[in-house]
Amino acid sequence: MDDIMSASLQALNLLFSGDTQVWRIISVSFSVSLKAILIATLPAIALAFVLAYYTFPGRRLVITLFNTALAIPAVVVGLTLYLLLSRSGPFGELHLLFTQDAMVIGQIILCFPLLVAMSHASLQSSDQRAWETAITLGASPFYAAITVLKEVRFGLMAAVIAAFGRIIAEVGSSMMVGGNILNHTRNIPTAIALETSKGSFVQGIALGMVLLTMALLLNFVLTGVQGKGEVIH
Repeated sequence: MDDIMSASLQALNLLFSGDTQVWRIISVSFSVSLKAILIATLPAIALAFVLAYYTFPGRRLVITLFNTALAIPAVVVGLTLYLLLSRSGPFGELHLLFTQDAMVIGQIILCFPLLVAMSHASLQSSDQRAWETAITLGASPFYAAITVLKEVRFGLMAAVIAAFGRIIAEVGSSMMVGGNILNHTRNIPTAIALETSKGSFVQGIALGMVLLTMALLLNFVLTGVQGKGEVIH
């Protein structure tokens, strides 16, 4: 117990002392994951809307494929990308392997199915009459869609938070396509894995504290926004 307390205190000191290496790792992690979630969110929500409000051949198959993709392990995504981006792969000439761009691509692939599935579930549970009413009143499909999305905004926020939480904590894909290069592609999960394998827990605990704090803050924000949206009778 004393060892754990001592390591935790050292970890806090590492964070608050502004350790360059630790904060560089944090910066890489948030930079990559924020880019991935920003790129993936709008297309995923748009696709979820189409799946919820339009009927076309193969629609159920598409929904099934996205629900199935939720279970794909991060390491499988990483392996697939590694084979595609390696020198002998079809996209080797792009020289993306072991770069932050490759990590962003991997995280987009990981979060996209989750965004689509959760957004689709929220849209399916909404009142379908909102869309029909807006169209009947003469609104364009775009503005009618905006009306529907406002109705399910809390569900969409939950989807974005869940997707962000998944990618910022994943280690398999980032390790394989990023290479865990110090000051370049080493992010929080890969750094924790590396430090733990070396038996050095202080930096791992410090970075774990960052992830836990971020998860807590995101959920406080979501809860606060949902609370403001509640109607008090």
